[in-house]
Amino acid sequence: MSYQSMEEAQLRCKKDGIPFWKAVQIEDANERGVTLENSWKQMTGMWQSMLENLDAYEENLVSQSGMVGKDGGQMDAYRENEKPLCGDFMAKVMANALKMGCNNACMKRIVAAPTAGACGVLPAVLVTYYREYQVPEETMIEALYVAAGLGQIIANRAYLAGASGGCQAEIGSGSGMAAGAICHVRGGNSEVIANACAMALKNLMGLVCDPVAGLVEVPCVKRNVGGAVNALAAADMALAGITSKIPIDQVIDAMKDVGDKMDVTLRETGIGGVAGTPAGQAVAEKLGM
Repeated sequence: MSYQSMEEAQLRCKKDGIPFWKAVQIEDANERGVTLENSWKQMTGMWQSMLENLDAYEENLVSQSGMVGKDGGQMDAYRENEKPLCGDFMAKVMANALKMGCNNACMKRIVAAPTAGACGVLPAVLVTYYREYQVPEETMIEALYVAAGLGQIIANRAYLAGASGGCQAEIGSGSGMAAGAICHVRGGNSEVIANACAMALKNLMGLVCDPVAGLVEVPCVKRNVGGAVNALAAADMALAGITSKIPIDQVIDAMKDVGDKMDVTLRETGIGGVAGTPAGQAVAEKLGM
């Protein structure tokens, strides 16, 4: 998946008359020297892992620090017994984002998308939609190629690691990937996909990486919820015909510039942001971190 820009990928789509997901699949197969069938099989494995791992959530299991674990179950209970302000579907998305983030903190198997810290965004959006609307599985696997292609372009032009570019590179990228992926599911072309990703990235630009006690738990797990909700909002705007006035490749370049200027205390060091608050420092001291 060696595209250096969305513009390059879109030119390939136009030249060969293929959708964005297929352009990504072809590059993946070529780069790794495998068949298209093998590429599809591996992506199917990723999709199956997302489904299985979401179902593996245990609401009474907490992380070793004790900070997270029950959040997904609490959101489910709220959705079932109250009337969520965001509606039932969005509440399910939020619960699933929490569940996957908690699974990561509790050392369960997850799919890094693009990182472990952002593992809840993509499955929260795609798996919830898949189960809610009975979408063909093939469409969801195509959507994963869309997400992977967007993630590779971001990686080539900027960062995916919080230590390099802040949480905008993790939750931000995951949100952009999810926004583009769900647009594909809803029939959006490469332009719609690009606009959705660009808007999602812009909404979270500048987001710092400030894990309390250096653990990928607080505020990381709840930020997966923000990333998932943001992805759906950006996707709806793009599907409505709203465009990003700044092209996606330039948005990614701007994200890199912001990450380069971000103080080191705000890049996964557990020093700045909420990690540096009295409450955050108290947790770190208690855990001996």
